[in-house]
Amino acid sequence: MRIIDIDKWQEIYSVLSKNKLRTALTAFGVFWGIFMLLVMMGAGSGLQNGVTRNFDDMASNSIFIWTQRTTIPYKGFPQGRNFNLNNDDTQALKDKIPEIKYLAPKAQSGGYRGTSNVVRGLKTGAFGINGDVPDFFKIKSFRILKGRLINDDDLKNNRKVAAIGKRVYDALFEIGEDPIGEYVQINGVYFTIIGMIEPKRLSGNDNNDSQTIIIPFSTFQKTFNWGNIVGWYSVSIKEHISAVVVEDKILKLLAKRHSVSPDDNHAFGHWNTAKEFTKIMGLFDGIKALIWFVGLGTLIAGVIGVSNIMLVIVKERTKEFGIKRALGATPISIIAQIIVESIIITSIAGIWGLIAGVFTVEGINKLMEGNEGEMFANPEVDLQIALISILILIISGALAGLLPAARAVKVRPIEALRNE
Repeated sequence: MRIIDIDKWQEIYSVLSKNKLRTALTAFGVFWGIFMLLVMMGAGSGLQNGVTRNFDDMASNSIFIWTQRTTIPYKGFPQGRNFNLNNDDTQALKDKIPEIKYLAPKAQSGGYRGTSNVVRGLKTGAFGINGDVPDFFKIKSFRILKGRLINDDDLKNNRKVAAIGKRVYDALFEIGEDPIGEYVQINGVYFTIIGMIEPKRLSGNDNNDSQTIIIPFSTFQKTFNWGNIVGWYSVSIKEHISAVVVEDKILKLLAKRHSVSPDDNHAFGHWNTAKEFTKIMGLFDGIKALIWFVGLGTLIAGVIGVSNIMLVIVKERTKEFGIKRALGATPISIIAQIIVESIIITSIAGIWGLIAGVFTVEGINKLMEGNEGEMFANPEVDLQIALISILILIISGALAGLLPAARAVKVRPIEALRNE
């Protein structure tokens, strides 16, 4: 069958439009299959974008380590012992583990998520007070709204300076007031404000960073009588090195320095972003596979519907095919005609499903602009997926027409002519 044979295309149109309702219902199965596949893929990408965005503001190969109670007696020390990290541990990690790129000892008043009373003039509030080093800002990113962050000179000279979060500013300052150079009183000690910051993401746990005041780590230790105690470590690993391997080396070194049993898996708390990121990516690979399985299953159901309707159409046109065969039409021309009819049904329905799916996903994306949740953001349909879907449609259409075409050419012309 020639592609540009106008008579053939008119014949195909006549056949498909003869029973419009049946053709429309058949096409809807394919439309719905491709539509649901794209919408589910878009929803999957939105979920993945929302979850992985939680890692955007910190190095993807970072590790966080803190101490907990020991659970195994060791070297004369009892079970349930508390112990602290210290400045000597910091130096030991720098000297003995060259795979570390950035090492940031940290401290927080009141412990994790603890708060302290902060006063400015007649205004007061309870905010987190963090002692940090400049390398911490290379591990976790912040936006600088005014001024600057803590630097090495602040750390070296134990300066009483502070970078405040945006919500701290909102609570202690009037709108439009410049905080740089002003003073805040933290637990009775005055600090000069050198900067105003906010986290790159403004949802979830990162909102706590907007309610935080950051001061130099060395100043924190001296001002709040921490001695050489370190609260916990934020660590970034050099590129192309396994964070899991380095994490194990760090834990073994710290365990040895603090006489913790090598078998005590609970003496140190630790969180590895690389490990967690790998787990999450594995989860989303499974979700994608499930989406393809469900989507393709729905699409196949629609294609089977096309094949069944084509069988009905072939049965209705038995006499027509008999006449064509009697007039010299070859089996190949009959097969080609039926397959083309099947491809047209699936392709037109599928393309409309593709368009509807893309517009639906893009519509959701537009509606969510500026309102993305912590677990869902920026749903999208990959162009490659759209192209693969079109290819699947063409192949499915051809396959849907094979069985009816084979049935059509098996009918002998003389028997077809006798068919009433």
